[in-house]
Amino acid sequence: MVVTNTNNLDSEASKNLTYDRTAEVKAFDDTKLGVKGLLDSGVTKIPRMFHHGQLDMHEISKEDSKLSVPIIDLQDIETNSSLRVEVVDKIRNACQKWGFFQVINHGVGVEVLNEMICGIRRFHEQDAEIRKTFYSRDNNKKVRYFSNVNPYIGKGANWRDTISFFLTPDPPNPEEIPIVCRDIVIEYSKKVRSLGDRIFELFSEALGLNPSYLKELESTDGQFLLCHYYPACPQPELTLGTSKHTDSDFMTILLEDHMGGLQVLHQNQWVDVHPVHGSLVVNIGDFLQLITNGMFRSVYHRVLARNIGPRISIASFFINTTAHGTSKVVGPLKELLSEENPPIYRDTTIKEVMAHYFDEKGLDENIPLQPFRL
Repeated sequence: MVVTNTNNLDSEASKNLTYDRTAEVKAFDDTKLGVKGLLDSGVTKIPRMFHHGQLDMHEISKEDSKLSVPIIDLQDIETNSSLRVEVVDKIRNACQKWGFFQVINHGVGVEVLNEMICGIRRFHEQDAEIRKTFYSRDNNKKVRYFSNVNPYIGKGANWRDTISFFLTPDPPNPEEIPIVCRDIVIEYSKKVRSLGDRIFELFSEALGLNPSYLKELESTDGQFLLCHYYPACPQPELTLGTSKHTDSDFMTILLEDHMGGLQVLHQNQWVDVHPVHGSLVVNIGDFLQLITNGMFRSVYHRVLARNIGPRISIASFFINTTAHGTSKVVGPLKELLSEENPPIYRDTTIKEVMAHYFDEKGLDENIPLQPFRL
């Protein structure tokens, strides 16, 4: 027999009736100091707007799990054709089974990676009064600082802050980029853009297409960065650093520090992506799943909140988000279709998919591509 304290239940019910989430979110947003501002103020309990309810922590992979995200070595693939064939085969396998892989010997120097992490940390840890001048909810700004894309929707806000840079095809003026990270953001983004072109070539070959096919698509000709700062969380069991989601782009290249916390949903369990110094993480986005007719998979991933920190990560998203780019029609590539492989998605536009992703659902409620299936 379970004995229930009715006074406690009444108290909880009263809290639920009087709780105004919208007001709490607005008060938080008006500080323009993000999650770091909360931590700096000395909070020991996280505000209710960050609560995620019952987290499926039981699905976290065990330490002895044999599952691990593939690591692919790109060394010498430009000069050794037989090695390139092997790498293309590994990438095809990773894209079909995991939707994620890590790359090493990718051509971006470790000193550049380290300085990019340091530059983003410098921005988030600079004087609060300087930092807040970049805070904005204006999606048209090419450089802006914010906490959560839209904290007013979804089940719970995420325990992280972000500075974003929309870089190509229409870059900001260098003066718009904070001086504490300006030079490295420009250098890093150029090098990762070049790496992205190389990986698009490998994807094209893995699909049996001309190597230049994907990188020459107008829809893939864009790059923006989301540079996340995850402070230590006093109650990590109640929230997430990033909710379960897929990426609404063609491809993402992620740089992360040594802290860990990224997990990929694979075979119905959460698998830790263990940081490898000098590596970059590559994952398939929803639009690549769509145009490959499901051959390549865009999979759920998330970031756990931790009681240690900060964690720094820089995600480079490859997609053309200009008005012209988002109006382009996308659908399964005709070269990949046949009687045996008919289209499973309808033609749509980037704008329509983005609207489903960001406007109609919270991040943790998104069902990727479901409305676009035939």
